[in-house]
Amino acid sequence: MNALERSTYTDAWRHLGASLPRPRAVLCISAHWYVRATMVTAMAAPRTIHDFGGFPPELFEVQYRAPGSPALAKQVRDLLAPLDVGLDETWGLDHGTWSVLVHMFPEADVPVVQLSLDRSQPASYHYRLGATLAPLSDDGVLVIGSGNVVHNLEAYAWDGHRTDPYDWAVRFDGEVRALLDNAVHDPLVDYERMGPDARLAIPTPDHFLPLLYVIAAGKGRSVSYPVQGIEGGSLSMLAVRLT
Repeated sequence: MNALERSTYTDAWRHLGASLPRPRAVLCISAHWYVRATMVTAMAAPRTIHDFGGFPPELFEVQYRAPGSPALAKQVRDLLAPLDVGLDETWGLDHGTWSVLVHMFPEADVPVVQLSLDRSQPASYHYRLGATLAPLSDDGVLVIGSGNVVHNLEAYAWDGHRTDPYDWAVRFDGEVRALLDNAVHDPLVDYERMGPDARLAIPTPDHFLPLLYVIAAGKGRSVSYPVQGIEGGSLSMLAVRLT
């Protein structure tokens, strides 16, 4: 619903998009393209994917018509060689990508490419891929990871009654920030050993793995948090920026 509604989060995303140097393209790693392969969208005009259910019709009517970039897709494939990276012509832009970019770049005039998350690979694989993609940032490409540091939908207050975050959600969110503040990445890559708070915050890897791409690609850069907050008790809205 952030795609349609205005909030402190969407205002922050809009401000972030306006304040960044204009990128020549965006490479987004979204939690919602979680498959058993590493692929990159390579079509010139990616479709808008409405990969969800149970929401108002207005949300299904959103079309984010940003162009793709076959050239960037091939650049990503070449950077990751000899890894076998598929050039995908069928996926498009899922809501992990467009629900944020509709605020950051509302004119949809920046080319967007998505990179899949290979669900068959360990977290260390995703961190290594992020490090390999680091040169893109110096070539005018904005690398975005779209997920959540804390993402537990079973514990989420769908009825809207809970306003206070769970203690474990606050602790884990803070632990991640403390590690990033000190440029300590190894525990985040090995997050399964971070204890019971991590197990509650990350019941499945898909929403956490995008962070590993971002911190690996931006290693050695300054870290800041343009968006913070926990919704419904168990969903962190933390945004991590590395410049």
